[in-house]
Amino acid sequence: MLSRRELLATTAVFAVLPRFAFAAETASASEAGKLDALMTAFIQENLRQNPEGATLLGLDAGANADLHGKLRDESSAGIAAARALNLDQLNRLKGIDPDQLSGMERVNYDTLLYTGESRAAVAKFDFGGTSFGPSPYVVSQLTGAYQSVPDFLDTKHRIENAADADAYLARLDAFAMQIDENTARMQHDAALGVVPPDFLLDTALSQMTATRTTADKSLLVTSIARRTKEKGLADSYAAKAATIYNARIGPALDRQIAETRALRAHATHDAGLWKLKDGEAFYTAALRFSTTTSKNAEEIHQLGLDQAAEIGARLDALLRAQGMTQGSVGERIAALYKDSKYLYPNTDAGNAEAIAYCNARLVAVRPRLPGAFKRLPNYTFEVRRVPPQTEPGAASAFSQAPSLDGSRPGIVYFNLHDSAEWPKWALSTTVFHEGLPGHQLEGGLLLSNKSMPLIRKTIGFSGYVEGWALYAEQLADEIGMYDDDPLGRIGYLKFQLFRANRCVVDTGIHHMKWTREQAIRYFIDQEGDAPGFVTREVERYCATPAQACSYKIGHTVWIKARERTKAALGSRFDIKNFHEAGLNCGRVPLDVLDGVINRYIVQAKAA
Repeated sequence: MLSRRELLATTAVFAVLPRFAFAAETASASEAGKLDALMTAFIQENLRQNPEGATLLGLDAGANADLHGKLRDESSAGIAAARALNLDQLNRLKGIDPDQLSGMERVNYDTLLYTGESRAAVAKFDFGGTSFGPSPYVVSQLTGAYQSVPDFLDTKHRIENAADADAYLARLDAFAMQIDENTARMQHDAALGVVPPDFLLDTALSQMTATRTTADKSLLVTSIARRTKEKGLADSYAAKAATIYNARIGPALDRQIAETRALRAHATHDAGLWKLKDGEAFYTAALRFSTTTSKNAEEIHQLGLDQAAEIGARLDALLRAQGMTQGSVGERIAALYKDSKYLYPNTDAGNAEAIAYCNARLVAVRPRLPGAFKRLPNYTFEVRRVPPQTEPGAASAFSQAPSLDGSRPGIVYFNLHDSAEWPKWALSTTVFHEGLPGHQLEGGLLLSNKSMPLIRKTIGFSGYVEGWALYAEQLADEIGMYDDDPLGRIGYLKFQLFRANRCVVDTGIHHMKWTREQAIRYFIDQEGDAPGFVTREVERYCATPAQACSYKIGHTVWIKARERTKAALGSRFDIKNFHEAGLNCGRVPLDVLDGVINRYIVQAKAA
């Protein structure tokens, strides 16, 4: 599923950085030409298999217009076809001699090779699904069509004319099919002993039953009714959607709810992958997929402990400066969470006020960005609330890229299920992480790069992307966004601590056999989190193992790369040029990023 996008550099950027970019290096014409042809072929093949991805990119038009009325094939046959396509693409890619490639062509090759191999490593486990990353569970609170498609159709499927509305109806039919395909896979996986823990099934059931309502109250029906009315289209679309809901979608949801209840009756409370026959191997593959490093669970666990100790010491000093001297760091942050003067009312009006504040922070940071970046994306960005029906299981905050053509803005979502989880001092750093200068800046530069191969814009690496966003939180502090907001700086460091503790907790759950309750208690004790917030977070890690580790590992790589560049260039170090080098290559595995930065250092020194 496309959540954030990727890679490369424009001709204009090469002109800005002629000595630091890769334009001076040319690949063997024949091998480079083969690679370009493969990238063109691969993106079209991938779009044909992933209509939702085509819509997210705004590419379900022209030759791919038929995709506007389709959804992914999530049957066993469809999953097998996707696996086979990936292996076929890998074989074709390996037909190119990488030693004949240089510069950005070699970066493209290495990135595609890593993508194919990491996908293949996960796909060999014939179970599970995907959300933020590989998941052992095809349906959970974060995985499955039931929880992703309604919002997708409401906010991503455009309706401008009758053809768009007809395509929406076709997708409603496809949605019913997807639900049944997911249910069949649940049964397939259960036969292999792969069943979500009871608490994930409880949340999934809560969300399913909220989705399974009467047709007149379903978002699937009200969305097309509202939007066709706005466009002056026929009134019959709402009735047609209601008919599909009643005849196909509702019964499919009923079947999935029944299957989920049947699984819940025999589910265990064990939280981690260790409980599965192939759980340890799956976790190793998931760590490799998400972090794009070879670090094992023990190494990641220790990294989290070490960095949490350092960040905790910094927080202690800042809290003391605010007169908060009693208790552990976690206890003092817990007190901040409970201080009513920092809380928005837990009402629709209070939520609207919180969203307005977040949008204002996006506006406030923009004028400071030219001091750190050579380029800024031209897209618009905004903050919205997570749809209420998926709040119970949704992540606390997340980002969604704009469409390629800019017709849909980049969106930052906040889960405002409980306003006590989002005191004002905790909002800014998350806006900077998910928005600017974080995901939306990095992703916006990627999408607007007209010379970047399209396939590179559709590949995501959590280590790179989340590492950048965490680095962006630090950068926001460095460019002065907390100079008049000391509590906001505490919030920034609190969330740095949170990402370090994620490494500890994720490996604790899946490698060291921690319980769900043990993981929740660890977060509360260490950093004073609101119980509801960390409960959703811990359950997220249970559903999508390893992805939570990518943040701090990626941040560490970005920081070390900057320190290495500063040490090598001394007074010639330019933060804008460093950022340009790291963002210019697009989203890559972290090992590839290190190679890009090392090359930049050599070329900068030569200049």
